[in-house]
Amino acid sequence: MVHETGYYDLLSVEPNASQDEIKKAYRKLALKYHPDKNPNEGEKFKHISQAYEVLSDPKKRDLYDQGGEQAIKEGGMGGGGSPMDIFNMFFGGGGRMQRERKGKNVVHQLSVSLEEMYNGSTRKLGLQKNVICEKCEGYGGKKGALEKCTNCKGRGVQVRVQQVGPGMIQQIQSMCPDCQGQGEKFNSKDRCKNCNGQKVERKKKILEVHIDKGMKDGQKITFHGEGDQEPGLEPGDVIIVLDQKDHPVFQRRDNNLIMRMDIKLVEALCGFRNTIQTLDNRTLVISSQPGEVIKHNDVRCVMNEGMPLYKEPYERGQLIIQFQVEFPEKNWLPEHLMFQLERLLPPREDVMVTDDMEEVELSEADLKSQQKHYSGEAYEEDDDNPRGGVQCQTQ
Repeated sequence: MVHETGYYDLLSVEPNASQDEIKKAYRKLALKYHPDKNPNEGEKFKHISQAYEVLSDPKKRDLYDQGGEQAIKEGGMGGGGSPMDIFNMFFGGGGRMQRERKGKNVVHQLSVSLEEMYNGSTRKLGLQKNVICEKCEGYGGKKGALEKCTNCKGRGVQVRVQQVGPGMIQQIQSMCPDCQGQGEKFNSKDRCKNCNGQKVERKKKILEVHIDKGMKDGQKITFHGEGDQEPGLEPGDVIIVLDQKDHPVFQRRDNNLIMRMDIKLVEALCGFRNTIQTLDNRTLVISSQPGEVIKHNDVRCVMNEGMPLYKEPYERGQLIIQFQVEFPEKNWLPEHLMFQLERLLPPREDVMVTDDMEEVELSEADLKSQQKHYSGEAYEEDDDNPRGGVQCQTQ
């Protein structure tokens, strides 16, 4: 029994969700609410990361399920890592030490079709990124002309004193807006006109993303050193995360493809022949023999017609077919012909009816109206006399 569901609700998953479902939910939400994409959603990003940190750890998740968020805090297992550390670890970006000597990674989600993952594909992706200014070579202006910032006196930060109550003051420290925290700046005449002293300029980069056969939803493709450039730092990476689109016919499960096929009752009993259009535009013909009865929800498979295996594209999984048998409508056959059909079908079991039995009629069930009826009754119950409890009657 789960004590509370707050963390599950944040990730939009059920309390019985698998680790793969939790990872997939975090990936989509983290990319959506990342501060680089949504600067105003910092708190949302923080809460999503905290929820994932707990639910992705079996011990923390078990403790949370038993006692909720309070149990996590009391057990000393609260989220210690920062949201950005969790994000970078998830997407392969490393932790704080790596980010200090290396620029931050850029993560993009790329929506791909099941056909592209089956056949392989190459997509071109245009990115805007910072590159070292060619004119000043990342210096920001005329060499030797850097001056100490007069606004912050070379400290790179400003300190503001604010009174918060009688006899109480508070110091607020913020980055100096004049030198952008550098402590030094160029005057306007010495500043690089190409980058306006920013040391980097914005340029468009076209990346060719090769989607190999058999790649999976959530798989990452990394372009090393293609992230934003910054003087004194190794450029970060561009990480492409594949997001598989839903397909109208096939569902993917690992290396298998699953589809549903509707067949009529006569086909289920007397055999059928049908065609399937594959993801690489081949046509498969499948059939069953007369007398080989296909029951409703029966499952059959075609070997080596599933998804190609990643790095082994000549090997494939299975194509799994779930059959849905369509029964005829009411009164499809005249009553006087029913006996002929019955003679061809397996015999039914006779039921002996005695005088102490009651015969009733079957009617169509309207489950929705019944559900509304019972839910309405639940609201109308009297709190002092609930239905189903012990009731006393005054004589």
